[in-house]
This record gives sequence, C-alpha cells and structure tokens, in this order.
Amino acid sequence: MIVRWGVAELAKLAGERPLVVASPRWRHVLDAADRWEEVPSHRIEVPTGVDTIVAIGGGSAIDTAKAASAATGLPLVSVPTTYSGAEWTTFFGVRDPDRRMRGGGAGACLHAIVYEPELTLDLPRAETVGTALNALAHAAEALYVDGHNAEADAEALAGARLIGEWLPLVVERPRDLEARTELLRGASHAGAALGKSFLALGHALAQALGGRYGVPHGALNALTLPPALRFNEPVAGAAIARFGEAIGSDDPPARVEELARLGGFERLRDLGIPEEAPAEVAEAVAERPGAKANPRPVTPADVEQLLSSIW
Repeated sequence: MIVRWGVAELAKLAGERPLVVASPRWRHVLDAADRWEEVPSHRIEVPTGVDTIVAIGGGSAIDTAKAASAATGLPLVSVPTTYSGAEWTTFFGVRDPDRRMRGGGAGACLHAIVYEPELTLDLPRAETVGTALNALAHAAEALYVDGHNAEADAEALAGARLIGEWLPLVVERPRDLEARTELLRGASHAGAALGKSFLALGHALAQALGGRYGVPHGALNALTLPPALRFNEPVAGAAIARFGEAIGSDDPPARVEELARLGGFERLRDLGIPEEAPAEVAEAVAERPGAKANPRPVTPADVEQLLSSIW
C-alpha cells in the first residue's frame, strides 16, 4: 500500500481517468470528469474507460468506492476526511442513501492512501469523536482478536497513544492543524493495525445495529467498545491493560466512555435505537465474523445483556 501525506500527492496517484466517489462538497479536491456523488450508494456505476477509482470522504464514500473497485478490479486510491480507517481494509458494507445495509463483500484493490489533515478541519464534533472512537476500537481489538500479531500490536499501541492524547485537544481546538494532524496519524496507525489483524465483538455490535437502524458506525463504536472490553477482560486482561496504558488509564473502558462523552455519546437510546434492539439483533451479532473472532465466545444472550447495559 502506498501512503502519502498532502493532497498534492493525489494527482500523481489518481491515474489518467479517475472516477471520483465523493459528495459534492469535495469537488475542489480533484478535478475529474467522472464522478459519483451519491454517498453511500448501493447502485454505483463505473463508466467505461475509467482507470482508477478515487474515494474522498469518510467510511461511507470509501466503502462505496471499495464496492466499485471489487466489482471492476480497478485500483482504489482513498483520501479519508474522517478517522474511520476504512481505507486500510479490502472488505466493505454496502448501504443505500438512507444508510440501511444492503449487503457487503471484500476484494477491493487497495492501491494508495493520501492523508490531508486540512480536509478534517471542519469535521463537526460528533463526527470527529465518533470516527476517532471507531479508530480507537480498531486499535483495542487488534490487540486481542484471534490472529493478532506483533506487527499489528505495534501499530495498535501507536494509534491508541495518539488518539488518546490528541482527541481531547481536537475537541477543545477543532481548527488546530497540529492536533488534527496527530489525530489523523493515530487513526492511520489504528487502521494499519486493523489491516494486519481483524475486528472483534465491539465492531460486531456496532455493525449489526448500524446496518439495521441506519445509525453512523462511529457513534455506535463509541458506545459498544466499553462493554466489549469489559466482557473480554477475563480472557484478554493483559492485552486490555496494554491498551489502557497506551490511552493513559488503568480503567480502559471508563476512559473510552469519557472520550465518547466528548461527542455527546452516552446511551443507545440517544441515537434513536429502540428498546427492543438488543433482542432484535442478538442472533445476528453472534453470527458476525467479528464475534466469531472474539477471544471470548459470544452467545446471543451475551449480546442482549451487553446491549441492554448501554441502552
């Protein structure tokens, strides 16, 4: 994977005829005749003659572009404008414009990532905190998921340290370019950890809820990571303690909850999730790959209890 910093690098990587997948607000980033501006989208069409797909935006734009890349075999260049980490994985979820899950898959042809911190300066607080907590969940889960490894661990700890240190500063000073740069660097490390390992229970909870109820993935991860950490402590205590050390706390779940509150995230009900949701998604969560890769076996009853605790 090619990783570059600075939007000036994009023109060198975008190919001769890119299809830009981005909402209209990012038209100034790359001038291209071929554009797809419905984000998210379950019906993206790739014109004949395109040689590269360029995604500019958050996880929804990047996942939409990954679906197109997987379908066509075209290389994908991602320019993240949030901290979601979607740019690091070949798998994706397909959502319609109402954010309802329509499917998903894998096989995107990842070619390059271009990070430009200036594109994050106007990211609202809720999206900043939500996507940063999504990145933090990548770091935490990489440390104990089945198949975790030393290389992914190093990336995860580097990402967790940066996110834990710089996210509060970004919330305090949202247009501080240094703070935004370091937070984006932390998200990049966390994304690399995800790319070298996998997801676990926290993400399985968030994915099932988001796909059913159309709630942003980052906001859900902000709420689902703490109960997942507590659930896994009996079998992954050492890894979770390392994560806690990286974010400066001897109570990692409580520290994540503090960070989540910076974005206004406290309960599932505040996001419009109905009271019956824990029962409705329990079986689906237990069957998700992230739940199956979790270090502690997860039953539907476990899922229902965990989600009820944060409803």
